Parts: sequence; C-alpha cells; structure tokens
Amino acid sequence: MKRSIALPVAAGLVALALSLASCSGSTGTGTGGKDEYVSGGTFTLAVGNDPGDLNPFKAVQFETWDFVALTYESLMYIDPDGKQVPWMASDWTENGTTATFTIKDGITCDDGTKFTAQTAADNLNYNADPDNATFSYGSSIDESVSATADGNTLTVTSKETNPFLAVNVGTIAMVCAAGLKDTSTLSDGANSTGLYKLTSVKAGDTYTLTKRDDYTWGPDDVTSDTVGLPNTIRLQVIPDESTRANLLLSGDLNAASVAGADRSRLDAAGLSSADVRNSVGEMLFNERDGRPFSDPLVREALTLALNREEIAPVVADDAEIPAVSLITKSPFLCVADKPNWTLPDTDLDKAAQLLDQAGWSKGADGKRSKNGKPLTIKFIYDAATSSHAAAAELVQKTWNQLGVTTKLSANDAADWSDQLYSTFDWDTGWIQIAPGGPVVLSTFFAGATPEKGGLNFMFVDNPEYNALAAKAKKTADADEACSIWQDAEKELIDRVDVFPLTDQTLPTYQSGAVFEKPNELQPTTIRMLK
Repeated sequence: MKRSIALPVAAGLVALALSLASCSGSTGTGTGGKDEYVSGGTFTLAVGNDPGDLNPFKAVQFETWDFVALTYESLMYIDPDGKQVPWMASDWTENGTTATFTIKDGITCDDGTKFTAQTAADNLNYNADPDNATFSYGSSIDESVSATADGNTLTVTSKETNPFLAVNVGTIAMVCAAGLKDTSTLSDGANSTGLYKLTSVKAGDTYTLTKRDDYTWGPDDVTSDTVGLPNTIRLQVIPDESTRANLLLSGDLNAASVAGADRSRLDAAGLSSADVRNSVGEMLFNERDGRPFSDPLVREALTLALNREEIAPVVADDAEIPAVSLITKSPFLCVADKPNWTLPDTDLDKAAQLLDQAGWSKGADGKRSKNGKPLTIKFIYDAATSSHAAAAELVQKTWNQLGVTTKLSANDAADWSDQLYSTFDWDTGWIQIAPGGPVVLSTFFAGATPEKGGLNFMFVDNPEYNALAAKAKKTADADEACSIWQDAEKELIDRVDVFPLTDQTLPTYQSGAVFEKPNELQPTTIRMLK
C-alpha cells in the first residue's frame, strides 16, 4: 500500500481539481542549472477566474488558493515528491498526541512585526475554534487540538490520537498578528511572512506582489538573495485558454494551466510543464430531498448508462487516465497503488430498468415522469474548462435515450458558489473537489450541510461511510487508519455518492521560468531563466 502524507490546505471547492506528484513533469529548480538563472524581472502567472475573497481562513476556490500559496507560509513545506521540508519551523517531533516544532529565529511579517511561536500557536488555536469556521477546521484541526508557546518552541496537543498531527497542523497557512486581530482586513489584503508582499490589487484583473529584501527562512535555505528569484510576481486573471497559450508562446506569461486543445501547440513548441492530476470527469450529485438524485436508484441508473470509453477522451481532451482515488492532492494521504473499488460496465438496459423501479415511467412521448413530474436533470460544468461542454453534450445525448430531460448549464466562479452553497439549484455535472487526504474528503461527504455552516453541499448521508470515517479518525496506527479510509471511500463509490468517470494530467506550462507546483505554485521555487 502506498501511504503518503497529506497537504490538507486547499481541499478546494469546485470546477478544477488539481494534483499529482507521481505524474509530475519538469518542476521547479529541477529544470536547468544555476548558470541558467537570472535574478529580477516580473513573473506572471495566469488564473482562469478572479480569486475573490483573499482571506486564507475562508478560501475555497482554487484561484484563491493560488493567491494564498503566493502569499502565506506554513511550518513545513511539502515538495512534489512528498518530502517534508523545514520552512517556518526548523524541526519537529511527534508521538501521536503531541507535536513539537522549533520556530526559526528572525522571521518577520510583511508589516515589520515579528512572527514567533506564540503567533503560530494563536493561528492554530484560531483554526481549532469552531466559531471561526475556517477551512482548516474539521479537516486539519478541530477543538480537540490546542497549541502553546514557550520561547521558540511550539507545542501542539491533541486530546485524541492522531497519526498525522504534525503534518496536519504543519501545513496550515500562517497569518501574522495584525491579520489575526482583524481578519476582515484579509479579504482584500494580506498579512503574512511570505517572500513576496502584496502591493497592488485590481480585482478581476491583476494582483501584484513584490519581493521583500529581508527574507531568510525559506525552504532549502531560500533567502531574498537566492539567484533566479523575480523581483515581482503578477497574478493575472485570463479566463480564455487559447489566450493563455498565446501569451505563453510569446513570453508574456511565465506560467499557466492549459488543459484543452491548445496543449498540442505548447508541447510542439517544447515548453516544459509542472504536471498535476485533475479529476476533470468527476461527477457529484445533489442528494437534497426533492431532487432526483436523492434516490440512489436514479444515481445508479444514470451513471450506469454512461459510456466511459466514449466520454473520457472528450472530457479529458485525449489526456485521460483512470481514477485511482478520490484523494487527488499531492502528496496523497492513504492512496493505494490501485483503487479499492471498481466502476460498473455500461448497461443502458439495466439503467432503464432501474429508472422504472424508481417509479420514473416512460410516457408516449418517450419522456420519463413520476406523479406527473418530468425527470429533469440540471447538469452544470465549468465554463472555463474547454472540454466540459462537449462532454456534457455526450451525457445529455445518452440520458435523452433513457427519456431524461437534461438541461446543461455553464458556470462561472460566482455561479459555483451560488448554486452549490446558496440556491442548491443543480443536480449533477462535472464537479470536483480536490482533497489531499481522507479527513479533508470527509468534510464534504460526512460533514454538515451548507445550511448548517458546513461543506457537504451534496447533502450526502451515507451511514456506512460515516461509521468508517469515525472509526478511522480514532485509529492510532497510520497504516490501519489508511486501510479503513480506503474502505470508506469504497462505500462512497458503491452507493454512487460520487462517480469518478476519469482523471487527466493537467500541466502548468513554464515559459521563461521554472518552478515547483506540488499543488499550487510555490513562490520560493521560482527561478527566472536567461
């Protein structure tokens, strides 16, 4: 069994699920030598949507986490190979209930104040308070965890045995004291220890960060004087993939993810890339009372009807790879070498029988209905993902054969948040979450619903999964806990609470620079090329 350590921050919300260390292409400082690096200049990273609210405690969109990764730091860094590297902490130890970190000397915030072990403890205690409802709460940390400081020593104690305590708290984004005192200031600003300081915000357009000259505590001894670092980082909102590809080829962009047909142009031009896994074909279901997919027979029927061999190359733009786990964030906590579950073969006849069994009968017009109500499915997908629309049309065509009325809806960033967390007006679609470990995954499938402040926007209530998740969380041995988590994941697949139709390899192309991107692009690893 492969057991890696999770990067629990940024489980992400919807639209584009990212990661995979083991499928990485050329990444970061592994490409080129120091003689090829040149310091200074501007490094420009394109994202598909505006980051929105910049508060790292509340971040859910992938673009927000792109910003958070450029700005905030954590006690340890997880490289693309899954190695834990000292960052704000020089070393640490753990025994299952206690993790002890030594905070490096000389760390300062972008406002000039000192970052101490006490600041780190305040961060962890803030995240552990359920009243603060941070994204890390319930996945990386909860009220069973508390932190204290004594000089440079940070001690984290858990009331419950936790085999992943150090890495869970060690990868939480750290905010400086002023930001903790008034978190509202973080929504359109930043207060961090990062190598780069936020200096300009043009919402919907460009976010500019400038290199500090007093930074000494980076991973692998990176400082402000490390050769190859840019003076400025610019996060630019560019929704169109073809535009991003053109700007990469012209050298006006240094980094951008391109998943669609434009990949061929970039590959032909010889651009290198940092590759991650993207669960582009993952389907989630609205199981809220009154929606069609609240009936497991309907979920089983409509997924059973799908021809994965036909749809997978379309949604993955001919870069499909089989899904192996619902854990897709590097570096893969509790992911086995092969899945613990299997997906059924396509069977339209059985799908029709299941719909009949569920009470959705075909009328003379060929359309299915129950009690006079037509079987209508609202299928949502990411407007910015070039392959989503064509693949959604294939799904629509298949379901039409069963007598299902399928309405396709392209979402932008605002639509995702509104439909999944406010109006609940959706049924299924190309919707992905991107957890780094099973505990993060459980916040979506076993946690509270949005109406109660949680992330379970699918309204899943799977008793078998819930029981296994509860058992795994109390298991002290890491290997045993992972085995239970894998059984829990199987329960989600078997009950069709999620349908991982296919994954793909998603590259972030590099032009005029190299970098590491274990999940999000890491600014301390950027090296500008001559």
